[in-house]
Formats: sequence, C-alpha cells, structure tokens
Amino acid sequence: AESRRHFDDLCAMLRAAGVKYEINPRLVRGLDYYSRTVFEWVTDKLGAQSAVSAGGRYDGLVQTLGGQPTPAAGFAIGLERLVELLTQQGDSVPSFSPQLYIAVLGEIAATPALQLAERLRDAGLRVECDGVGGGLKSQLKRADRSGADLALLLGENEQARAVVTVKNLRQESAQAEIPQSEIVEYAKRKLGE
Repeated sequence: AESRRHFDDLCAMLRAAGVKYEINPRLVRGLDYYSRTVFEWVTDKLGAQSAVSAGGRYDGLVQTLGGQPTPAAGFAIGLERLVELLTQQGDSVPSFSPQLYIAVLGEIAATPALQLAERLRDAGLRVECDGVGGGLKSQLKRADRSGADLALLLGENEQARAVVTVKNLRQESAQAEIPQSEIVEYAKRKLGE
C-alpha cells in the first residue's frame, strides 16, 4: 500500500509538471538494489540504441552496505546519445547555471513548485527546483551555490495566499511577495535588469 501511494504521488507530480510518460510493468533494471520506481528515457531518433537515460530509486542500498538508512535515486545518461540528439536538433549546449532556484517549504508545496518550475521553463527561463528539502537556510545555501540570481520561496503559507516570495541572491534588497499569476513577467523583468 505504501509503495502504491508513492507511485500514485509520483505519477501525479509528473502529470502536474506536464511530463509525458508510459507505465511499463515489464521494465527491469539490471541491478537488484532498486526499490519502488525505475525508469528509462527512450527515443526513436537513434535506431536500435533507443535508451538515452535510465535509473531509479534505491532507498535500501546504503543501509545494505552498512550505512544509515538513506533515501536515494540515481540514473545514468548515455552522453554520446544525448549529444547526438542535440546535434540532430541543431541545438547548442545551454548554460547550466539556473537563473531561478525554487525553495520548496513543506510537502504541500512540492507539486505546486514543480508546476511553477515548468511554467517558468516554458517561458524560456532556466530553473532549478530544490529536490533535497530541509529548512529554508539550507535551501538558500544551495540556491546561492547554484549560481541563480533569484530564489523563489514556495511553502504552505505562500500557496494559501497564491503568492511567491522572491529573494534576490546577488544584490541586497528586500524580499518581495509576487502573485503567482504574475511571477513569470516579474522574473523576466528582474532578470533583464
């Protein structure tokens, strides 16, 4: 029952973020330490070499090796395959540093944060959404290390009021609360300054 809830939550987050997926009950990863979800990202653009990335969760691995219980997920990417896909599309390699970093404060904000990240990405902005969790201070440290210009804080309080708290990471300025419906335009304006 717990695994089913976890899987249903994962599928709900993927749908909320607009990620297309297919459930394949026959998908098997070659190592037996995987738990819960496994995945493959495949393409029909590379002939027989269709898998571009694959991985999954392995929450029990660290404990099996003698460590403390540690939730974990991992994946591998076929870099040559990824480069070939980019080449086929004529894309140049984008900057890896995000412009915006979304700090997720509490479980209630997890799915809305993913939806917000996708809205911002659809508008052409580079966004990293915190996936580690923890307190605001630790998330802001990660936001600063990411190189992002702005941190967007989204928690239960902001969600209830349909706002996003914006903190400038590169300049001293007061935090601002921006309506969620206006955050794309606000972020573009602030990043263009």
